[in-house]
Amino acid sequence: MSYLQRLISRPITSITAAAALVASFSVASRFLGVIRDHILAGSFGADLSMDMYYAAFRVPDFIYNLVVLGALSAGFIPIFSEMIKKSEMHLATKETLVKLASNIFNALLLMIIFLSILGIIFADTLTAWVAPGFSFEAKMQTAVLTRIMFLSPIFLGMSGILGGILQSYKRFFVYSLSPIFYNLGIIFGALVLVRHYGLPGLAWGVVIGAFLHFAVQLPTVWQLGFRYSFYLDLKDKSLRQIARMMGPRTLSLAVSQINLLAMTAFASTLDSGSLSIFNWANNLQSFPLGVFGISFAVAAFPFLSENAYKMEELKIRFSSTIRQILFFIIPASVLIITLRAQIIRVVLGSGAFNWTDTVLTMDTLGFFALSLFAQASIPLLVRMFYARRDSWTPFYLGLVSVFVNIGLAYYLRQYFGVAGLALAFSIASIFNFLCLWLWLYVKVGSLDIDKIFNSVLKFLAAGIGTGLVVQALKFLVWPFIDMQTFAGVFIQMTVAGTGGLIAYILLCYLFKSEELLAAIIVFKRRLPWKKTNLADQGEARGL
Repeated sequence: MSYLQRLISRPITSITAAAALVASFSVASRFLGVIRDHILAGSFGADLSMDMYYAAFRVPDFIYNLVVLGALSAGFIPIFSEMIKKSEMHLATKETLVKLASNIFNALLLMIIFLSILGIIFADTLTAWVAPGFSFEAKMQTAVLTRIMFLSPIFLGMSGILGGILQSYKRFFVYSLSPIFYNLGIIFGALVLVRHYGLPGLAWGVVIGAFLHFAVQLPTVWQLGFRYSFYLDLKDKSLRQIARMMGPRTLSLAVSQINLLAMTAFASTLDSGSLSIFNWANNLQSFPLGVFGISFAVAAFPFLSENAYKMEELKIRFSSTIRQILFFIIPASVLIITLRAQIIRVVLGSGAFNWTDTVLTMDTLGFFALSLFAQASIPLLVRMFYARRDSWTPFYLGLVSVFVNIGLAYYLRQYFGVAGLALAFSIASIFNFLCLWLWLYVKVGSLDIDKIFNSVLKFLAAGIGTGLVVQALKFLVWPFIDMQTFAGVFIQMTVAGTGGLIAYILLCYLFKSEELLAAIIVFKRRLPWKKTNLADQGEARGL
């Protein structure tokens, strides 16, 4: 069996290896996202057209996050993982699993279709709420884009269930492909459909991407033995259990999404292009979040769910995962802060995207980067609560954090403009992180806090060294290149960034960082020419 066939057909039983796989594809997906943003920034710049496009995203995305992510993360994956374990112990049949999947699929799909129809009908009113600062004409155009984009939650909802099945079976390879295809659809809309249909072509690209997100997962789910049937039993015990667990998780996501809606509304009242700048800066800082924070949290969740009440095992898995996240996210934060001007000019600085847009995006990105450590850790902390069937605590803490964010954003935008929204977001994220950690400490215990703290000290020391090396290399390279050209900026960014990463690795090696050694071992094990034992449980210790 080839390496590719093993990845597709066999489960990955190590959190670190699974996270490495998810992260690898997340890099590819985020890279396509960078290309997408480069195309959009170069074609439109930070102007009203892009503001309308991003405003149109908000409500359809709101529906998807509430209904699909709420059901999956809080209920479906823990319960489905438990059912799979029972089937392996011959306490449940495969037919029971297939029936449960069809029941949840149909219930979720009907709910999304109903909400999407309502969204299409009331798009004008929704747009007026989301973007109160837009002119009447801009609101009408945004409503048109919103109606088109309301088709995407339907495909993403179906895809979400398939992805939940794949995660529960630890088939992370195909699951990780779907965001890549989603971005390919949007890029197709930006490059091809915009020529023929104008701005609505971008919206249709989102719909095509959502369909591809769904379609790419179908073959593997079929291979696992799942066949669709229109089975719907709203009284089913498992469905009701998922619905009960979904309630507080949906409220938590609603709070988060309301937060984004509030930021959109605030940005619409600022200078034209502010919403675009906020989104582009957010997308850039989301690159390391998706690659490291989300990847490790997604990979860890089935394992945490299986060992939620085995305290020693839970402590080991949480500690190793959070240390791996911080090992990667701290140097990423340093590089973004020290090289943010170069990153923005390389990624977005072409065509209609001018120097004024660059400065505003640079300031916004810098404020976002201050809280990357918190943003990257929150998905794992939240999943710790969900694994232990506690969805309410993250909701309450998230609600308080959103009030902090909205209050700070309302105040800071007067002094910092769109960058003030990012600063408010960072302060609220750090506040949320601290609240989740302290509450988890009270409920579960230290979770190996001494080892985590010791590792973080090493990362921080190495991060400071990284920042100094980056700054030194920026000035050393400067006299030999033309900073007025793309090539010059790219060379400076590449030389300084590469030197900084080498410095970080060397310093972590000198500090004998366990996480560095773990990452090297996993990398060697995942090489295609290496013989890999996918059932090896040695990595449960964090290697």
